[in-house]
This record gives sequence, C-alpha cells and structure tokens, in this order.
Amino acid sequence: MQFEIIFDAEVRAISPVVDGLMKIVTDMGCAAGKEYEVETALREALANAIVHGCGGDRSKKVQCSVACEEDGGMRIVVRDPGPGFDPDLLPSPTSGEQIYSDRGRGVYLINRLMDEVRYERGGAEIHMWKY
Repeated sequence: MQFEIIFDAEVRAISPVVDGLMKIVTDMGCAAGKEYEVETALREALANAIVHGCGGDRSKKVQCSVACEEDGGMRIVVRDPGPGFDPDLLPSPTSGEQIYSDRGRGVYLINRLMDEVRYERGGAEIHMWKY
C-alpha cells in the first residue's frame, strides 16, 4: 500500500503531517517496533526539505510518499523543488567545530536511524527504507 501527501513548505506543517502519516503507518503495521526511528527520520527529512530545499518559501510544495511493503518494511520518499545538495560534502557533526553547532545533524540522524538512504535528483529527493 502507498499513500502520498503534498503540502505547503511551512515548518508548522511538519507535526500534523508526521502525526497523520505515523498513525497510518502504525495502524498498518509498517516497520513495527521501529516507529521512533521512522518518525525521527521523517521529521528531519521534512524539515530539511522545507528549510533548505524550499528556502522557507511557503508558496513552494513538499511531497512525501510512504509505501508499506508486504514484508512489513517501508519506504519513504521526500521531494522538494530546491536545487539539491551533495550529502558527501556535509561536515560530520561528530567532529571538529560541528560538535558545538546547534544545526547540521539531520542527514546524520537520518543515515543512522534508517536501514538504507539514497539521494536522487541531485539531493532534492531522499529515499529512506526501514526493514
């Protein structure tokens, strides 16, 4: 089963979108027992799409699709209209001056929490899997 939502790029939309998607995911039994990891990664991906991909421009749209697989796993795709980025060029938040920064941990967390992560469209689209 797959479902999709498109919404205005507003930070205040993150919680309602995530809460709604997580209710569906939980009810369907997707990634059972791993809801915390999925929810945290989803929040980070949506925040990155809104803040960085859309530049906080509320007239732009963020698209999120979630698919529950027959084996109980799930795939999440978040797309934004931005120019993208190269995740390999992001500094590690676990070393140097980045340790003291209050930003720059979203991609790191997503990669730690999800089983597989892939960036497409030059980084304007993130695909995340939890098995």
